[in-house]
Amino acid sequence: MRTIERWRAPVFASVLLLAAAVPAHAQFPSKPVEMTILFGGSAQTVGQVLANQMSKKLGSPVVAVARKGGGGAIGYNYVHNTAPDGYNIVWNSNSISTTHYSGHLPYDYKAFTPIARVGVELPVFVVRTESGWKTLKDMVDAAKKSGKKLNIMVGGLGSFTHIASAALFNRLGLDVTFVPGGRGREVAELLAGRVDGALRWPSEIMSHVKAGTLDVLCVTSKTVSVEGIKAPTCDKAGATGLDLSMWRGLAAPAGTQPEVIAKLQQAAKDAVASPEFKDAAQKLGFVPAFLPAQQFGEVIATDDKEIGALVKQIGLNKKK
Repeated sequence: MRTIERWRAPVFASVLLLAAAVPAHAQFPSKPVEMTILFGGSAQTVGQVLANQMSKKLGSPVVAVARKGGGGAIGYNYVHNTAPDGYNIVWNSNSISTTHYSGHLPYDYKAFTPIARVGVELPVFVVRTESGWKTLKDMVDAAKKSGKKLNIMVGGLGSFTHIASAALFNRLGLDVTFVPGGRGREVAELLAGRVDGALRWPSEIMSHVKAGTLDVLCVTSKTVSVEGIKAPTCDKAGATGLDLSMWRGLAAPAGTQPEVIAKLQQAAKDAVASPEFKDAAQKLGFVPAFLPAQQFGEVIATDDKEIGALVKQIGLNKKK
């Protein structure tokens, strides 16, 4: 009996040493992954569906946690301050650039390692049906004739919808007043007649368009269409050259191991291809558009330059 025990001891010790020598990322994930959600509305809904589907693919829970505020700054700061081990990721967007250039973040997109682009969301410009404006030209002509500034609702000063709205009206040659919203009240303010127009997400306005209370005058992308929205591109409607969309994807703190990124990327790819995700995306006007980490990183870098130039052009550059 003692002989057997003496034989087992070194073998057991060797097993422990071998286990210790296995890199942590080889066992990833060995515990739940936390996905920080930066915004509410369609971003939160799509993020939750994505987390649910990724949980099935990874074999470990992906838990969506809302950390809203500061145009995304609160959520970005939380994930930025976690260990680069893949267990804290962020459901990110162009907001990493808008928040940085508007002065709410001291670091830029390079503080995170891209995992995958999941899709794109296109803001659309809407007005009340009772305004009688059926085109951007109708709106511009009416504004110039009245001599009064239009009040345009945006999600928040320095937000993507603010920057995109400023780009839209710069191209239209119309001086307007931007009214910051937030807390999901933008559409309600528009319907109540307290503002003249707003650049909003399809999921927020689709039911009102179908009900005949809101009209879509244009879509901000030159190339991507939104199912259920019949409207020209803003570029063709008079805002020549406008081509903006909100990408959404996943990122981890910089320094996360490539093997961990690869596992998360594959889980995201499988999730985006799932019928459950496609169905939810269609209902929300979200366009699935998967890109792997490397290509996603290139999109982020290119987009960051464009947003930086645009923010500077419209006088909102306050980066720290």
